[in-house]
Amino acid sequence: MEAALLVEALRSQFAGPFELSLGAGACAAITGPSGSGKSLFLRMIADLDPNDGRVWLQGTDRASVSAPEWRKRATYVAAESGWWADVVIDHFAAGRRSEVVALAARLGLRAGLLDAPIAQLSTGEKQRFSLVRALLQNPPVLLLDEPTGPLDEESVARVEALLRERMATGKSILLVTHDASQAQRLGARHYRMVAGRLEMP
Repeated sequence: MEAALLVEALRSQFAGPFELSLGAGACAAITGPSGSGKSLFLRMIADLDPNDGRVWLQGTDRASVSAPEWRKRATYVAAESGWWADVVIDHFAAGRRSEVVALAARLGLRAGLLDAPIAQLSTGEKQRFSLVRALLQNPPVLLLDEPTGPLDEESVARVEALLRERMATGKSILLVTHDASQAQRLGARHYRMVAGRLEMP
Protein backbone atom coordinates (compact mmCIF):
# COMPACT_ATOMS: atom_id res chain seq x y z
CA MET A 1 0.00 0.00 0.00
CA GLU A 2 1.28 3.47 -0.92
CA ALA A 3 2.39 5.57 2.04
CA ALA A 4 0.39 8.70 2.79
CA LEU A 5 3.64 10.40 3.84
CA LEU A 6 7.10 9.26 2.77
CA VAL A 7 10.29 11.01 3.91
CA GLU A 8 13.71 10.12 2.47
CA ALA A 9 17.12 11.57 3.36
CA LEU A 10 15.55 14.73 4.80
CA ARG A 11 18.16 16.87 6.50
CA SER A 12 19.21 20.38 7.44
CA GLN A 13 22.41 21.73 8.91
CA PHE A 14 20.87 21.17 12.36
CA ALA A 15 19.18 17.76 12.11
CA GLY A 16 18.77 14.57 10.14
CA PRO A 17 18.95 12.70 7.94
CA PHE A 18 15.41 11.46 8.51
CA GLU A 19 13.56 8.51 7.01
CA LEU A 20 9.87 7.91 7.72
CA SER A 21 6.87 6.22 6.16
CA LEU A 22 3.34 6.82 7.43
CA GLY A 23 0.30 4.95 6.17
CA ALA A 24 -3.16 6.34 5.50
CA GLY A 25 -5.24 6.67 8.66
CA ALA A 26 -2.22 6.14 10.90
CA CYS A 27 -0.59 8.26 13.60
CA ALA A 28 3.12 8.28 14.39
CA ALA A 29 4.03 9.93 17.69
CA ILE A 30 7.40 11.58 18.36
CA THR A 31 8.62 12.25 21.88
CA GLY A 32 11.97 13.53 23.12
CA PRO A 33 13.57 16.33 25.13
CA SER A 34 13.08 19.99 24.34
CA GLY A 35 15.53 21.23 21.74
CA SER A 36 16.13 17.77 20.26
CA GLY A 37 14.68 18.72 16.84
CA LYS A 38 11.06 17.54 17.00
CA SER A 39 9.48 20.80 15.85
CA LEU A 40 12.24 21.33 13.31
CA PHE A 41 11.46 17.94 11.76
CA LEU A 42 7.78 18.86 11.28
CA ARG A 43 8.73 22.26 9.86
CA MET A 44 11.15 20.61 7.42
CA ILE A 45 8.42 18.26 6.17
CA ALA A 46 6.13 21.28 5.69
CA ASP A 47 9.00 23.04 3.85
CA LEU A 48 8.96 25.93 6.32
CA ASP A 49 12.65 25.61 7.23
CA PRO A 50 15.60 25.07 4.84
CA ASN A 51 16.17 21.40 4.10
CA ASP A 52 17.42 18.87 1.58
CA GLY A 53 15.90 15.51 0.78
CA ARG A 54 12.63 14.26 -0.66
CA VAL A 55 9.10 14.07 0.69
CA TRP A 56 6.02 12.57 -0.95
CA LEU A 57 2.35 12.89 -0.06
CA GLN A 58 0.12 10.18 -1.50
CA GLY A 59 2.73 9.63 -4.21
CA THR A 60 3.11 13.33 -5.09
CA ASP A 61 6.67 14.63 -4.88
CA ARG A 62 6.98 17.82 -2.83
CA ALA A 63 9.26 19.25 -5.53
CA SER A 64 6.42 19.09 -8.05
CA VAL A 65 4.00 21.46 -6.28
CA SER A 66 4.18 25.03 -5.01
CA ALA A 67 4.99 25.61 -1.34
CA PRO A 68 1.52 27.07 -0.50
CA GLU A 69 -0.21 24.11 -2.16
CA TRP A 70 2.09 21.66 -0.36
CA ARG A 71 1.24 23.19 3.03
CA LYS A 72 -2.46 22.78 2.34
CA ARG A 73 -1.84 19.06 1.97
CA ALA A 74 0.75 18.64 4.75
CA THR A 75 -0.68 21.11 7.23
CA TYR A 76 1.53 22.14 10.11
CA VAL A 77 -0.03 23.26 13.40
CA ALA A 78 2.60 24.95 15.56
CA ALA A 79 2.67 24.79 19.34
CA GLU A 80 2.04 28.55 19.20
CA SER A 81 0.27 29.42 15.97
CA GLY A 82 0.43 32.79 14.27
CA TRP A 83 -2.51 35.20 14.16
CA TRP A 84 -2.55 38.07 11.67
CA ALA A 85 -5.95 39.72 12.24
CA ASP A 86 -7.49 41.22 15.37
CA VAL A 87 -10.66 39.09 15.49
CA VAL A 88 -10.91 35.29 15.54
CA ILE A 89 -13.37 34.84 12.65
CA ASP A 90 -11.14 36.86 10.31
CA HIS A 91 -8.70 33.93 10.27
CA PHE A 92 -11.22 31.72 8.48
CA ALA A 93 -12.47 31.77 4.90
CA ALA A 94 -15.61 33.80 4.29
CA GLY A 95 -18.79 31.74 4.18
CA ARG A 96 -17.52 28.95 6.43
CA ARG A 97 -18.74 30.30 9.76
CA SER A 98 -21.20 27.47 10.36
CA GLU A 99 -18.44 24.90 9.79
CA VAL A 100 -16.13 26.77 12.16
CA VAL A 101 -18.87 26.92 14.81
CA ALA A 102 -19.56 23.18 14.52
CA LEU A 103 -15.90 22.16 14.77
CA ALA A 104 -15.21 24.66 17.54
CA ALA A 105 -18.12 23.27 19.55
CA ARG A 106 -16.62 19.79 19.29
CA LEU A 107 -13.53 21.20 20.99
CA GLY A 108 -15.46 23.00 23.72
CA LEU A 109 -15.21 26.48 22.18
CA ARG A 110 -18.21 28.82 22.40
CA ALA A 111 -19.58 30.28 19.15
CA GLY A 112 -19.36 33.76 20.66
CA LEU A 113 -15.58 33.51 20.72
CA LEU A 114 -15.52 33.84 16.92
CA ASP A 115 -16.23 37.54 17.27
CA ALA A 116 -13.78 38.05 20.11
CA PRO A 117 -10.41 39.75 19.73
CA ILE A 118 -7.49 37.32 19.57
CA ALA A 119 -5.93 39.12 22.55
CA GLN A 120 -8.87 37.97 24.69
CA LEU A 121 -8.30 34.25 24.06
CA SER A 122 -6.43 31.99 26.44
CA THR A 123 -3.46 29.99 25.16
CA GLY A 124 -5.61 26.86 25.12
CA GLU A 125 -8.38 28.54 23.15
CA LYS A 126 -5.91 29.79 20.56
CA GLN A 127 -4.44 26.32 20.28
CA ARG A 128 -7.85 24.75 19.63
CA PHE A 129 -8.82 27.41 17.09
CA SER A 130 -5.54 26.81 15.24
CA LEU A 131 -6.49 23.13 15.07
CA VAL A 132 -9.94 24.05 13.72
CA ARG A 133 -8.22 26.18 11.08
CA ALA A 134 -6.12 23.20 10.00
CA LEU A 135 -8.97 20.67 10.06
CA LEU A 136 -11.13 22.87 7.83
CA GLN A 137 -8.52 22.48 5.08
CA ASN A 138 -9.13 18.71 5.26
CA PRO A 139 -5.49 17.83 4.52
CA PRO A 140 -4.46 14.19 4.02
CA VAL A 141 -1.66 14.68 6.57
CA LEU A 142 -1.62 16.76 9.75
CA LEU A 143 1.72 17.75 11.33
CA LEU A 144 0.80 18.52 14.93
CA ASP A 145 3.29 20.11 17.33
CA GLU A 146 2.10 19.71 20.93
CA PRO A 147 -1.58 20.17 19.97
CA THR A 148 -2.82 19.69 23.54
CA GLY A 149 0.11 21.10 25.53
CA PRO A 150 -1.82 23.92 27.24
CA LEU A 151 -5.15 22.08 27.58
CA ASP A 152 -7.00 20.63 30.55
CA GLU A 153 -7.92 16.95 30.69
CA GLU A 154 -11.44 17.38 29.26
CA SER A 155 -10.18 19.46 26.34
CA VAL A 156 -7.43 16.94 25.63
CA ALA A 157 -10.04 14.19 25.43
CA ARG A 158 -12.11 16.28 22.98
CA VAL A 159 -9.11 16.92 20.72
CA GLU A 160 -8.06 13.28 20.74
CA ALA A 161 -11.59 12.10 19.93
CA LEU A 162 -11.74 14.43 16.93
CA LEU A 163 -8.31 13.31 15.72
CA ARG A 164 -9.35 9.65 15.97
CA GLU A 165 -12.41 10.42 13.83
CA ARG A 166 -10.20 11.99 11.18
CA MET A 167 -7.87 9.00 11.20
CA ALA A 168 -10.88 6.71 10.77
CA THR A 169 -11.59 8.52 7.48
CA GLY A 170 -8.02 7.90 6.24
CA LYS A 171 -6.26 11.07 7.40
CA SER A 172 -2.73 10.61 8.75
CA ILE A 173 -1.10 12.39 11.69
CA LEU A 174 2.51 13.01 12.65
CA LEU A 175 2.32 14.05 16.29
CA VAL A 176 4.95 15.69 18.47
CA THR A 177 4.09 15.40 22.15
CA HIS A 178 5.74 15.53 25.56
CA ASP A 179 2.92 13.38 26.92
CA ALA A 180 4.03 9.74 26.78
CA SER A 181 0.51 8.52 27.58
CA GLN A 182 -0.90 10.54 24.67
CA ALA A 183 1.72 9.01 22.39
CA GLN A 184 0.51 5.57 23.50
CA ARG A 185 -3.17 6.46 23.05
CA LEU A 186 -2.87 7.92 19.55
CA GLY A 187 0.32 6.60 18.01
CA ALA A 188 0.39 3.32 16.13
CA ARG A 189 4.14 3.88 15.85
CA HIS A 190 6.44 5.65 18.26
CA TYR A 191 9.71 7.47 17.71
CA ARG A 192 12.06 9.34 19.98
CA MET A 193 14.03 12.36 18.83
CA VAL A 194 17.55 12.45 20.24
CA ALA A 195 19.97 15.21 19.19
CA GLY A 196 18.45 15.66 15.74
CA ARG A 197 18.08 11.93 15.05
CA LEU A 198 14.86 9.91 14.93
CA GLU A 199 15.06 6.63 16.84
CA MET A 200 12.67 3.81 17.59
CA PRO A 201 12.44 3.63 21.41
